[in-house]
Amino acid sequence: MDRDRSTGKKWLFRGLKLLVVALLVWAIRHTLYEAWKDLDNYPWRFLPGWLVLSAGLYLVGLSLAGFYWHRVLRTLGQDARLKETMRAYFVGHLGKYVPGKAMVVVIRTAMIRGRRIDTSVAAVSVFLETLTMMAAGSFLAALYLAAAMQERGPAFWGAVGLAVVAGLPTAPPVFKRLVRLAGVGKSDPGIARKIDALGYRTLLLGWVLMTLSWGLLGLSYWAALRGMGIEGLDPIMGLPRYTASVALATVAGFLLLVLPGGLGVREGFLAELMIPYLKGLVSQAEVAAWASAAVLRLVWLLSELVISGILYPLHRRGSEL
Repeated sequence: MDRDRSTGKKWLFRGLKLLVVALLVWAIRHTLYEAWKDLDNYPWRFLPGWLVLSAGLYLVGLSLAGFYWHRVLRTLGQDARLKETMRAYFVGHLGKYVPGKAMVVVIRTAMIRGRRIDTSVAAVSVFLETLTMMAAGSFLAALYLAAAMQERGPAFWGAVGLAVVAGLPTAPPVFKRLVRLAGVGKSDPGIARKIDALGYRTLLLGWVLMTLSWGLLGLSYWAALRGMGIEGLDPIMGLPRYTASVALATVAGFLLLVLPGGLGVREGFLAELMIPYLKGLVSQAEVAAWASAAVLRLVWLLSELVISGILYPLHRRGSEL
């Protein structure tokens, strides 16, 4: 009887895994199709080397965020190995293409949990890493907009609001209270003590790593623009604009949970912020801005697929997904 029940659970879990894979395939197919349609009206030329560089910069930037997640897990007393953490981080990143974004938490938690890592603590750590990244990105965008614009427009106040909304829950006292309200650690005092280990040092490390991460994502966008044949771009002087544009667009897309990967919203924000900058460089600034947003989505998505395809087969003993 117990053997039949165990077999039933095994097949149920396999079925759930197949369902997750099917959802990811469907979401990614739709995202690729929508992004490709935006390229029809742009007379551009591919420069593959720059696009490969864009993909590489993006993956290095994400690696810093993944490393912060690893440090959070270690701070919370979890015996997480760096290799398995990065594997779960990158594969779980594909979950954002499923509407609701909850699949990111589900995939990462399922892949990292085991005898050495508590499931509830793993889920909590995902939220902390994600909110820290969104808060840092919003803050950088607000900082740039405050310096670049004479008047404080909707974009600036929106960035400030996003920074507060995402950043407040990451403050250690607030975060610990939210975790307790969610019931994490109620049945295990040991988990509660591990959560109490989170402090401002961990938060500071997160902000430093996320700032560097957003900077690399900004450089990734610059390389994507170069990959479209747009010249006259300064990677140093223009970095604040690239970083702020990518950060604000990504955070805005993240908050609209019903859209897979922030589809449409991220492109709209990125295009609007870049049109004034591109007007002095190309004749069709509006079309170029929208095309660059579509190219960036394609480059980032394909790089996520490649790194996930490389890392996923590296199963660890006790892997749950």
